Amino acid sequence: MFLRPLSLATAVLASTLPLFAQSNAVPASLFGYRDFARQAQIDREFLAVPDARLAGEELKNLTAVPHVAGSKEDYDTAVYVANKFKAAGLETTIVPYKAWMNLPQTVHVEATDSTGKMLMQGPSREHVSSDPYQDDSRVLPAFNGSSPSGDVTGGVVYANYGRPEDFQKLADDNIDLHGKIVLVRYGGNFRGVKVYIAQQRGAAGVLIYSDPFDDGYFQGDVYPKGPYRPDTGVQRGAVQFLFKYPGDATTPGVASTPELPDAARLPLQKIDSLPSIPSLPISYKDASPILEHLTGPGVPRGWQGALPFTYHMGGDGAVRVHLAEKMDYAERTIWDVIGRIPGRDDPDAWVVAGNHRDAWVYGAVDPNSGTAAMLEAAHGMGTLLKSGWKPKRTIYFCSWDAEEEGLIGSTEWVEDHARQLDHAVVYLNTDVGVSGPEFEASAVPSLKQYLRDIAAEVPSPHGGSVLDAWKAEPSRNGSSASMEEGRSEAPQPGLVQVGDLGSGSDFTPFLQHAGVPSTDIGSRGRYGVYHSVFDNYAWFTRFADPTFVYEQQQARVFGLEVLHIADADVLPYDYVTYAKEIAAYLKGAEAKSDKAGIRLSFTQANAAASRMLTAAESAYSRQKTASGNLNAMNVKLRQVEGDLLDPQGLPGRPWFRHTIYAPGEYTGYAAVVIPGVNEAIDANNRERAQKELDDLIAALDRASGDLKAAAGE
Repeated sequence: MFLRPLSLATAVLASTLPLFAQSNAVPASLFGYRDFARQAQIDREFLAVPDARLAGEELKNLTAVPHVAGSKEDYDTAVYVANKFKAAGLETTIVPYKAWMNLPQTVHVEATDSTGKMLMQGPSREHVSSDPYQDDSRVLPAFNGSSPSGDVTGGVVYANYGRPEDFQKLADDNIDLHGKIVLVRYGGNFRGVKVYIAQQRGAAGVLIYSDPFDDGYFQGDVYPKGPYRPDTGVQRGAVQFLFKYPGDATTPGVASTPELPDAARLPLQKIDSLPSIPSLPISYKDASPILEHLTGPGVPRGWQGALPFTYHMGGDGAVRVHLAEKMDYAERTIWDVIGRIPGRDDPDAWVVAGNHRDAWVYGAVDPNSGTAAMLEAAHGMGTLLKSGWKPKRTIYFCSWDAEEEGLIGSTEWVEDHARQLDHAVVYLNTDVGVSGPEFEASAVPSLKQYLRDIAAEVPSPHGGSVLDAWKAEPSRNGSSASMEEGRSEAPQPGLVQVGDLGSGSDFTPFLQHAGVPSTDIGSRGRYGVYHSVFDNYAWFTRFADPTFVYEQQQARVFGLEVLHIADADVLPYDYVTYAKEIAAYLKGAEAKSDKAGIRLSFTQANAAASRMLTAAESAYSRQKTASGNLNAMNVKLRQVEGDLLDPQGLPGRPWFRHTIYAPGEYTGYAAVVIPGVNEAIDANNRERAQKELDDLIAALDRASGDLKAAAGE
């Protein structure tokens, strides 16, 4: 269930909210400040600036033409954002990197039955009865970033969502994947994981489609009548093995600057983050005749989609697919745009806020709804600068490029500034800024309450605060995800849940490689055109945010996130919550190890978590009083997240160094908590699990030491 779009009258009223509602919304005191009165006035001045109309204009300009990463049109958007940053008074640079990326030259897929009769030739063009953007000649054929060239033919096997359990079901039914074309639907895990497992199982190629059960007519009216995916809509996306490492595939751990010599890049044969088999995204119009003619065993319960026939697993040669695609791989230049506001008191303590700018086609929702919100947040900062305000800490607004191809722009920048980021106090991310009216957020545990406090201060177009609307969302009334799976914090009465950070957006290199505390925000809705040509300004103004009041809301939330942590007397980390969540993660892992028959001893790990909690409570008490040498305390508080890194990294993927959160090898997007331990248990490897548990204990003790120092002990 989703909330209804605002009427125009309500939207106009909402746009005036800061004129008469802010005196009630801004609190009298706030954690992190000795005296919040001055900051409260700054907040009022800022909240009055982000403009719904301007956000709409910015979104329209950013999405005027397709702008895939590395294209001329992509560079034009970089110049546009840079000019907006400069107009706001930010010190602005366009920073180039070079990355190994593909573009499609030719793409062809056809399906035949066992007699050779043609069932489908494609891919079909994305087209509906009326859309003003669909016929632009610059729209590229739908393709998968990081897919190799290939010309393969094989029988088809349907593998549901392409999860490990789906592939295992095929194996249990003696369906061999060697030389086969695997057809999977989107959902359940990251698309790159689907290709990764199919490759491991010997498949020759992969087709990925969006089933109407998941985001098409089964959910509601399709575009242009409604917001859901029409039959020709295709979800593009990268299939790089991001769970190994993101960024430029040829330079893991090294910034891919234009000056980097070729000798410093990995030879192609040594790259293990790119698939070796071709894959292609297709529409459910093209998937339908393939699925309809499959025979073999009927699918298990849960594998049936919404197409009007019974699904079968295939694998018996009833349908064969010929997949041929030629990719143009090259080292292509991409452009990050970096805007800087120098800090007056602690310039080396960076507050970094970012959103990516590149899109598979137009990218109205993903990502440029986030870009427009970020530009209006920067607009608000510019107004404050003109009034004489300067932040205590240095602020960076960052427009990342080539996120869609594998988090490239943000990853290369992080690797380029690894030393300076040791002192960064936060990374604040937004990606899909607005697809509808339901606010959502994820964060490290130390910043979950911080997000709630920010949301309580920003007015909602519904009336009341964003926090009020957030709590009232129907989806917030369901049960929490399993703590063992690590997708959400434990339910707490009276508190809206804030999610955990897995991967799939630009917070990944900051948190999981550099150890910078991070958050991610968005506002979601009935978004059925993800990564398709239909994610454009026309769809957005009909179904996401017709009057741009949610863009205004997100700009205010994003900007306050920046302001508060840039100017706080004491960094507002809540490590008490962090320690409690780690204790819960350990409890889940202990239960999992017992169930697996490994039976590790968690006594020392539980004791380490308890020590961290005790130290965190002492630090939190001092944070509340803001007593003593605040600079020294802030340094120690910031070091805690870095303490949770393992310098050796996770087994088999050392680029990921965080001992508490990582994307799962077989999920890709969703967070796996205490990943070293949990993944060793999943692998039934007791020796590895014990080593990972020992490394975790050491990390928790490092964190406890810095928390004690922050407490003055």
